[in-house]
Amino acid sequence: MLKNRNTYEIMTPESVGVKKTSLVMGKHSGRHAFKDKLSDLGYAGVTDDVIQTAFGKFKILADKKKHVYDEDIIALVDDSLIRENNVINLKSLKVFAGTGEPQKAEMTLEVYGDLKKANETGDGPVDAIFKCIKKLYPHDVKLQLYQVHAVTEGTDAQATVSVRIEENGKTTVGQAADTDTLVASANAYLNALNKMIIKREKTAPKDFEQEKMKGI
Repeated sequence: MLKNRNTYEIMTPESVGVKKTSLVMGKHSGRHAFKDKLSDLGYAGVTDDVIQTAFGKFKILADKKKHVYDEDIIALVDDSLIRENNVINLKSLKVFAGTGEPQKAEMTLEVYGDLKKANETGDGPVDAIFKCIKKLYPHDVKLQLYQVHAVTEGTDAQATVSVRIEENGKTTVGQAADTDTLVASANAYLNALNKMIIKREKTAPKDFEQEKMKGI
């Protein structure tokens, strides 16, 4: 047993650049502990709706991952915050990929409260996903950036996808995180598209209302 602390220099996680509570929670953690963790991470002011949404995602993630890190939780909350006011939401996604067959995506979106379904093939699974979105919500935006990086280490890490789109000189950036890169890709594109819709509403409210009434 080490009786004299001065015998050795005891290193703390903070002294080597690691957060003291980097490895924080597991699948048995409750909502109260999750809320306390959000407060520690600087999210004390988020609404109960956002907390509930993020906590639901956390429980799903905790069943998939052996360890849940602070960075994972931050990604979940940020994803919940940016999706709170979306008018287009992903309800389901199936992707068929492999050798010798066209890449195919089957998708269901909620568009202005209505459920719409589509399936498309593409030059890779991500292309098929984006084509489904365009079919279910017709638009002419240009994809300027598609980027993927892991939030944490390991094969079970969450992937954060960033998407930047442009329309008539206006650009928006969407992000989403998920252990399934393809789901994250769909949600990132939808997030960017939802932001573009908000920009349309602010710059051309009459056109936006006509679009909404048509259910486009």
